[in-house]
Parts: sequence; structure tokens; C-alpha cells
Amino acid sequence: MTKTIGIIGAGQLGLMIAQAAARLGARTICLDPSADAPAFGVCDEHIVAAFDDLAALEELCRRSDVVTYEFENVPGDILRTLADRYNIKQGIEPLIDSQDRLREKSRAVESGLRCARFADIADMDTLKRKAGEFGYPCILKSRRLGYDGHGQMMIHSVDDLAAAEKMLSVPCILEEFVRFDYEASVISVGDEQTGYIHFPVGRNIHSGGILDLSIVPAPEMNDDLRRRMVAKSEEFMRRNRYRGIMAIEYFVVGDEFYFNEMAPRPHNSGHYTIEGCTTDQYRELCRYLLDMPLEEPRLKAPTVMKNILGQDLAAAERIAAAHNDNVYVHLYGKSESRPKRKMGHITFVGLDADGYYETWQDKFVKQN
Repeated sequence: MTKTIGIIGAGQLGLMIAQAAARLGARTICLDPSADAPAFGVCDEHIVAAFDDLAALEELCRRSDVVTYEFENVPGDILRTLADRYNIKQGIEPLIDSQDRLREKSRAVESGLRCARFADIADMDTLKRKAGEFGYPCILKSRRLGYDGHGQMMIHSVDDLAAAEKMLSVPCILEEFVRFDYEASVISVGDEQTGYIHFPVGRNIHSGGILDLSIVPAPEMNDDLRRRMVAKSEEFMRRNRYRGIMAIEYFVVGDEFYFNEMAPRPHNSGHYTIEGCTTDQYRELCRYLLDMPLEEPRLKAPTVMKNILGQDLAAAERIAAAHNDNVYVHLYGKSESRPKRKMGHITFVGLDADGYYETWQDKFVKQN
């Protein structure tokens, strides 16, 4: 019998989940407030509704054999009312934990992961005191609803504290600034019963708080560091009984690494897996949801993934039309292109960082 996966959210991640599900013979139904959401073009059914519409969410669950979510800001409290009655196989715990930076960081520390110092900030006096303890620069972030650099402010000195006060209208967290060498991410799928698989560790390069490049394998990362990072990621999932897919971003400093944040869904830094690995993050998530055995991924060749924002859409379209060997252009079909809006990605298989910079970097808008 054909199973149906319900996907809360129909953006580009929902699009690629639906595509992977179709290749496995499963149906999909997506819920999203945007009538022209990318995944609606490939899923079997869709519901146009707000993410906090309980009746619509229940309808999605009722029409699905198993339900997943494609981004962190799905209202966890609403899903709590559905989790006991429907098959949300990943559970809602990783979703709820990832929605609050203080809760997320506390979970990481309790699980034995190294974190930069952080503190709950509710008022100006606490901000001044903790900034003095952590030293400058430090970073003030909203505890909830922050992504791609939104909801945060770098505090360079005492002179910036007054300007930071406006952020305190919502609960915030202050973080010590880590002078990291680079950022890397580990993407894992599984649970305690099925076991866990882990995708090759990539190095992430951001611009303006938005992922620009993922380079796999991560340059300059030795095998021991890679092994420890993967082992700690699995231990984090086991200790918290997180199920399904989990992406964890780390700051790397020498031979050590610091937990930055987590995402209980497919991750931008894992787009490269579609062509760069023997299996990809979307396929393995779907296999997990469909109670199929998981497959340990292997990297086919050095790979670079370039995130395409609105300002680079025309360049990506030209590259797609050229049909270059081992260059895979994914455009998400969004109806409106804007600078800094994610419009697609390009995966270059068989290319390392030097090759990308030499051959492709100048094709795109220079990032600051």
C-alpha cells in the first residue's frame, strides 16, 4: 500500500523532500500559507493554511501516514496537541528545543557539548553585567524566530549597549563571541532503535549571515576531528532521544569545536548530498519516515555547493542552460526573486575549493 508523507511547510526543503518521497514510491501532502509555495508543484496534494491553523494541521495529519516538518518555526505548542494522536515520527521535542536558543544551548551543554558562554537576558542591567563578563565583542540574539542572521546584533563595545536595548522587548540570549577558524556541520538521520547514519562533514562559508558555500570534505579538518564531531553529534541525539534528521552547526577552533545551533530538518549545508553522495539527506529522511532501512552515505568526489540568492538567479540560469558536466543547478521555482532570498543552489561534483574559486567564483555577485 502506498504511504503518504505529510509535510508541514512547502518551501525548497519541502520541495526536495517531496521529490525524494516520489522516487521511493510514496505520496506527499504539503501545508503552507503561500498558495505558490515551491513544493506545491510536485506534491500530490496540498493545503493552503497558516502554520498555526489547528484544524488545517489536523487535516494534514489525518490524511497522512506519517508527518514531518521542513523548518523550525512550526508552532511546537500546537503540534503538541496532535503528537499523541498522529504519527509525527520525529516527535516534537527536537522542534521545540530548537525554537528557543536558551533551551537549545542548555541541552547541548547538558549533553557534553562545548558551547561558548551564554546567558538569559531579560533586562538592561543583566545585559550590561553579562557583556562585561563575556567581553567584547559579544552577540545578542532573540531567543526565538531567528534565522539567516535575523534577530541578532553584534555588540562591539559598551557604546553599542544603548542601541541593543530595543531588542529586549522580547526574550534574548547573550553569547560570547567565538573567534573560530571555520564553521562545519554534521547531518545525521536515525534513532536509538534503527541506529544512526551520518553524512560527510562539510565546511560552511557564510555571507551576511546566510550560507554561501558548503565545501566537502571540509578542508583542513583532520580525520580525528571529523570522527569526534560525528561521535558527539550522535551522542547528543541519543542522550536527548531525538529521532529522525538532525543538522548541527559547529564552530571549529584548532582541534576543538563548539556547538552553535541545531536544526531538526534537512539543512542547506546538506544540499550537496543529492549529487555528491551515494544517498542524500532527503532520501534518508524519507526512508526513516517510511520505516525503510537507512543507507550509510559515501562521498562520491570532492564537492562544492553554492547557494543561489536572488542577486545570482540570472547567473544560475545561464549556468543551467550551458549543461556543464558534473554541474547540477537546482532552481526552486519561487515566484518572486529578491536579493538575499534563497532561489536555488548549484552543486559542483568533482571540484574542490581551489577549483571553485578559480573557475566559478567570478560568475556570481561578489559577497561581502
